[in-house]
Amino acid sequence: MDLFEKLKLNRGPLGSYAKDVHGYFTFPKLEGEIGPRMVFRGKEVLNWSLNNYLGLANHPEVRKADAQGAADYGNALPMGARMMSGNSDLHEKLEAELAKFEKKEDAILVNYGYQGIMSAIDALVDRHDVIVYDSESHACIIDGVRLHMGKRFVYPHNDIRNLETQLERATKLVQDTNGAILVITEGVFGMSGDQGKLAEIVELKKKFQFRLLVDDAHGFGTMGKTGAGASEEQNCMDGVDIYFGTFAKSMALIGGFIAGDAQVIEFLRYNMRSQIFAKALPMPLVVGALKRLELLQTQPELKDNLWKIVNALQSALKKEGFDIGNTQSPVTPVFLNGSIPEAANLIYDLRENFNIFCSMVVYPVVPKGVIMLRLIPTAVHTLDDVEYTIKAFSSIKDKLKAGHYERAMEKVV
Repeated sequence: MDLFEKLKLNRGPLGSYAKDVHGYFTFPKLEGEIGPRMVFRGKEVLNWSLNNYLGLANHPEVRKADAQGAADYGNALPMGARMMSGNSDLHEKLEAELAKFEKKEDAILVNYGYQGIMSAIDALVDRHDVIVYDSESHACIIDGVRLHMGKRFVYPHNDIRNLETQLERATKLVQDTNGAILVITEGVFGMSGDQGKLAEIVELKKKFQFRLLVDDAHGFGTMGKTGAGASEEQNCMDGVDIYFGTFAKSMALIGGFIAGDAQVIEFLRYNMRSQIFAKALPMPLVVGALKRLELLQTQPELKDNLWKIVNALQSALKKEGFDIGNTQSPVTPVFLNGSIPEAANLIYDLRENFNIFCSMVVYPVVPKGVIMLRLIPTAVHTLDDVEYTIKAFSSIKDKLKAGHYERAMEKVV
């Protein structure tokens, strides 16, 4: 069969719906200044779907630094990969400051979080080693694990007893292969909002020999006393061997970093293919990241404001009888019962009649019959935003229960 003909016949699990949902449920366009209120299809909506936890996207000092960085350097500098011709004092300064913030010896910048962690996993292990990872790990981790030529064992989400079983299996295996064990989990899981059981995993080091890699994309900047992440929150920073953070969430930027022992970071610098063969982060992004990291550390009120909104939103949802799962972070899932058509109608109602924009998650990401609405509170939301949203959600819950959303979906795209 011709390759393109095959692609026409099988559009994929999401692509098969593209004709009906593109531009509304998938690939929607939010326009205007980044913030709690943006424009969707010509009208203002209250937006709970942006990774801008600390409100830094439009912070005046950030905007000034971004503009100055572009004016001083342009987007082309540095011209080349870090190893060849793309290194700079500012890149090294940012790495040093990130390492210091995370209480690690060194750090390495990566161009994208998804690309970075995939490539780090690929570089860290060889076919003699075993990876043990949480079943609800992000797609970037799963794709990184798929690159591994050796054995990998998965444990049910946050099931420490089963993790211990998998470590027993892995230990027997590496005794024969003369390999090592890498455990991978997340600091904050981006869908459910619960934290990985980092402290309990670290405790298992007393019984097993392994290294721990933590993807803390949603924890960096939001969790812990200083914002250093879920490992700071759980008082086990020293037990996390390799810490991964992204700029895409709390810092509202592009890029990320990996922090750890100096010899490990040096190994990654010389062996991580995605960085060796890719252009360095453009200088304006490095300048912008330095300013954001400075504000993260010097303006604790940003995180305080975030948690004021988080606590208000989550407390009000629970008071009104909503199921928000076991979230222990700003990520706020709201679980409802209903079919995919009901979910589509519900979201349409929220956007068109209540002017609220949030993300919808349905099967196969969650079980059949479950609708998950995912809210991302930020430091620049207000308590009035929370109050309005609770009233709207109470209304849609009543409509869903009464069967209002069972009728056929109106064509919206």
